[in-house]
Amino acid sequence: MKFRVIASVGLVAAFVAPALAADEFYVVQDVKTKKCTIVDKKPVDTSMTVVSPSGTVYKTRAEAETGMKTVKVCSSN
Repeated sequence: MKFRVIASVGLVAAFVAPALAADEFYVVQDVKTKKCTIVDKKPVDTSMTVVSPSGTVYKTRAEAETGMKTVKVCSSN
């Protein structure tokens, strides 16, 4: 009986963990156009650069939008 409970909890955790990790937003700037946008995944290529202070990861899009207003390179565009 204990094995079933532990296995069930493990399965639930395996499906819930990725969903919780998806709530990440970054303020990034396109290297060529210098335009700032908000993305839900950390950029891995060199065409985008994270410009939020100290690489801040925001939990909601609204927080990222507010944060983008404080980034100097974004507010000058």
